[in-house]
Amino acid sequence: MEYVSLNNGVKMPKVGYGVFQVAGEECERCVLDALDVGYRAIDTAQSYGNEAAVGSALHKSGLARDEVFLTTKIWMSNASYEKARASIDKSLRNLQTDYIDLMLIHQPFGDYYGAYRAMEEAYRAGKLRAIGVSNFYPDRLIDLCQFAEMTPAVNQVETHVYQQQKTAHEYMKKYGVQHEAWGPFAEGKKNCFTNPVLVGIGEKYAKSAAQVALRFLIQSDVVVIPKSTHKDRMAQNLDIFNFTLTEEDIDAIRALDEGQSLFFNHYDPATVEMLTNMGKTRIV
Repeated sequence: MEYVSLNNGVKMPKVGYGVFQVAGEECERCVLDALDVGYRAIDTAQSYGNEAAVGSALHKSGLARDEVFLTTKIWMSNASYEKARASIDKSLRNLQTDYIDLMLIHQPFGDYYGAYRAMEEAYRAGKLRAIGVSNFYPDRLIDLCQFAEMTPAVNQVETHVYQQQKTAHEYMKKYGVQHEAWGPFAEGKKNCFTNPVLVGIGEKYAKSAAQVALRFLIQSDVVVIPKSTHKDRMAQNLDIFNFTLTEEDIDAIRALDEGQSLFFNHYDPATVEMLTNMGKTRIV
C-alpha cells in the first residue's frame, strides 16, 4: 500500500474500501473480505446506517486498531455544534473504537460551521486524528479554509474520469487539502467499465478498465475508495501499484472529462432543496 501525508502529518492509504449502500451482515462480510485482501482504510458514514457493522468487522478481523485507517462522516441532521459533538461520541461507540482517523462533514448544509467546531474540539481531545469535509465545492471550501481554526485535511467529492474536478483539485492543492474521490467508477454510468479508451490503455498493461480508472486518479494525487461486494474485484481494485500510466495515457483519459456531475449539482436550487430536505427527514 502507498500512502499520502495529510496536512497535519497523518498518513492515509491511497486506496480505501467504501461501504455506501452496503448494509448489515453483508457490510460486515464485505469489510472482513476487504481487510483480508489487504485494504487498510475503510470509509463509512453516519447516514449509511452501517457504522456498527464496520465496527464489528474491525473487531473480528483481529487487526490492531492502528493498522486500519477509519473514516466516517457527520450527517446533516447532526449539523450543529451540540448535535455533532454528541454524534461523534455515538460514532465512536458504533465503531467500537477510542478514536476515528478521519471525520468529515458529509454535506455543506445546515450549521456545518458548528459541526466543524465540534470536530476541532474532538481533534484536540484525541478522539479524531484528522478532520475534513465532503461534497464541498471550491466556494464553500475556500470559505471554510479562510475562517476555520483548522484547515480541512481532506475534501471527498465526486471524482472519476468523466468528472475530474480539475478546478476543485487546484484549489485543494492551494489550501493543502487532500482530494479524495467518491464514486471513482462513476457507479458504472456511461459504460465506465467498457469505455474503449480505458480498455485500450488497460490492454497494454494487462489491466482492466476499472484498474486504469483508479490508477489515473492515484497518479493525479487523488485518494480513491472503490466499492465492490465481490472479493475478487476488491483484490483487483487494490492491484494498481505495479504499473504506471504514461503521459500519453493520461492525456487520453483527461480528454474524457465532461466537467459536470453525473449525480447532482450543489449549485442547482432544486438539488439543494432535495438534499436539505433529506437532511431534515433522515435523522441519524
